[in-house]
Amino acid sequence: MTLLDRYIARTLLSAVALVMMALLMLGMLFVFIGEQGNVGVGKYGMLDALQYSVLTLPQFALESFPAGALIGALLGIGVLARSHELTIMRASGMSKLRLSAGALISAAVLVAIALLVGEFLAQPLGQLADEQKAYAKYSNMSFAGAGAWIRDGDIILNVQDRSSAAEFGGMLIFELTPDDRLAAIARAEHATAAGAQSWQLRNYVESRFVDDSVTSLRQAQRPLHTAAGADFLRLVNTDTAELSLRTLYKAVRYLRLNNLETEQYEIAFWSRVARTVGIPVALLFALPFGFGSLRNASLSARTTFGVALGIVYVFLQRLVESGTQVFDLDPLVLAWIPTGLLALATATMMWRVR
Repeated sequence: MTLLDRYIARTLLSAVALVMMALLMLGMLFVFIGEQGNVGVGKYGMLDALQYSVLTLPQFALESFPAGALIGALLGIGVLARSHELTIMRASGMSKLRLSAGALISAAVLVAIALLVGEFLAQPLGQLADEQKAYAKYSNMSFAGAGAWIRDGDIILNVQDRSSAAEFGGMLIFELTPDDRLAAIARAEHATAAGAQSWQLRNYVESRFVDDSVTSLRQAQRPLHTAAGADFLRLVNTDTAELSLRTLYKAVRYLRLNNLETEQYEIAFWSRVARTVGIPVALLFALPFGFGSLRNASLSARTTFGVALGIVYVFLQRLVESGTQVFDLDPLVLAWIPTGLLALATATMMWRVR
């Protein structure tokens, strides 16, 4: 890495950081305004709404990263172009590919940040925000209801909503035979998470069907070991857009092993991958704007163009995600359409730069 590479990367990263700060402030403001309709419900107050807005910032940052990188890169390249630094670099013998190295260095840093936020911050903080909001709004209400239905091989579970971090309501357990006939049905008044893949059931009652007879079993406590543990139940009750890549990958594998529908999780997985790949593409897209007649564009023009293009990119990404679910299209192909179009435009513009 040369001094010029570090200089280009530092300029781009500074511009992207400035844009992302502005986007995060706007995002938090919009979320806070949107939460005003919930203020006053139960114990949910103004400070709770502000806390919710702050906790959802990592998820908003994750979704707006490609657009922020695109706007910031256009501004950073504009600074280098209007001071004629890019022209001097080209005149000194640096090729287009060589100039792209500085952009790719900054892209690598941004991708690393996006992965860290997506894997370690967005999901836990988003779930914490939803939990605190729900407990504050409905602290005086009962959460008993249909709950979540999950399947693990020949076992189907119906778990009611939780009352604490590890305590859940009643659980219904349906055990099937290999030919999908009902082998047993059981109920527990309370289910406690005893690990990632185990439950501790209390007041357990079971009816098992053997030939033409029914046998009954009643136990005060009974362990239940299943891959569909409390962690997977939290996954089921969480918006797929808030899940990390590794969680989505595990969910897709689990659902496929049990012959269950995976489309929703595949869409979220490939959309997240495509948005992450869109970050370096966005930075490379800005590079041609530093050459030719485009280098004389004003800062306001670049900002307007960047914001418009970022909105179009985000809109296309959301449109593709919704269309994939509605029309039952292939998520692996459609998730890459916005990033693919941006990459095609980048390659065309880079090729036309002399």
